[in-house]
Amino acid sequence: MPFDNPKVVILLATLNGAEYLAEQLQSFSEQSHSNWELLVSDDGSTDQTAEVVQAFAKQVPQRVTFLEGPRKGFWRNFLSLVRNEDVDGEFFAYSDQDDIWFPAKLKKALAWLAKIPDDVPALYFTRTALVGKNGKLLGFSPLFARTPSFQNALVQNIGGGNTMVFNRAARSILAAAPADIELIAHDWWTYQMVTGVGGVTRYDSWPSVKYRQHEYNLVGSNVGMRQRSLRLRAFAQGRVVIWNDTNIEALNKMRHLLTPSSIATLDQFAQARKTPLPKRLYLLWKAGTYRQSVLDNIGIVVGSLLGRI
Repeated sequence: MPFDNPKVVILLATLNGAEYLAEQLQSFSEQSHSNWELLVSDDGSTDQTAEVVQAFAKQVPQRVTFLEGPRKGFWRNFLSLVRNEDVDGEFFAYSDQDDIWFPAKLKKALAWLAKIPDDVPALYFTRTALVGKNGKLLGFSPLFARTPSFQNALVQNIGGGNTMVFNRAARSILAAAPADIELIAHDWWTYQMVTGVGGVTRYDSWPSVKYRQHEYNLVGSNVGMRQRSLRLRAFAQGRVVIWNDTNIEALNKMRHLLTPSSIATLDQFAQARKTPLPKRLYLLWKAGTYRQSVLDNIGIVVGSLLGRI
């Protein structure tokens, strides 16, 4: 292990999160791994978010920094945290403002990350326990069985940002994104880039956070018939096409960092979206892209046939 007691920098993006924020912060203080530092970027809250953070900072020995965010949306706020040069640590953890971390979250992540050489980008993420507004358990996020890879990341994000912990090498890759880049989500981008540059990933079936479900969630749990109907609606309305356009453009801006095999997959997938049938299906097969369930993979084929990917 390169460090006996490595420091984790928690990257917390906030916006009017006072209602649940205190519980999230309290779960930081209850971590079994206590060597952490908190960096908060607030995107223009008009509630008591700042006061909640300031009160917490007085209660804990760890360093807590509160910054004004870019006020351009959630993924830009997280990207500004990744790029911040005023703090440094051995490892970094994204955090939402309304979840609750289990006490072993950081310890379990570091147990795996510590095995990876310092110069290899590494990303750890987990399943989540779904809870209601009152904290009552509702169930769990999907259990993914197929191996995380760039071929999966290109068409599906299986890593919730609220569970992600990554090393310094991964942070350097993410921070290298150009200023004019456009993303769909910071966590999807993280999964794509770490796998795309040949880094290593670990999906842990152990839930590391209580993921609170409420009407203000920017991204839902992706579980159940309601979420399935929302995905079908997104497909029908052409949002999947827009997401793929955005992801491909962003990845092309970083292709100088991608491995040759990742570039081949990216180019074959991009070409498959524009090529007439039947070559379209051949290129899609050659790209090797896949989602985690049989039904979702059928959806990719149907989407390809209809020109909706």
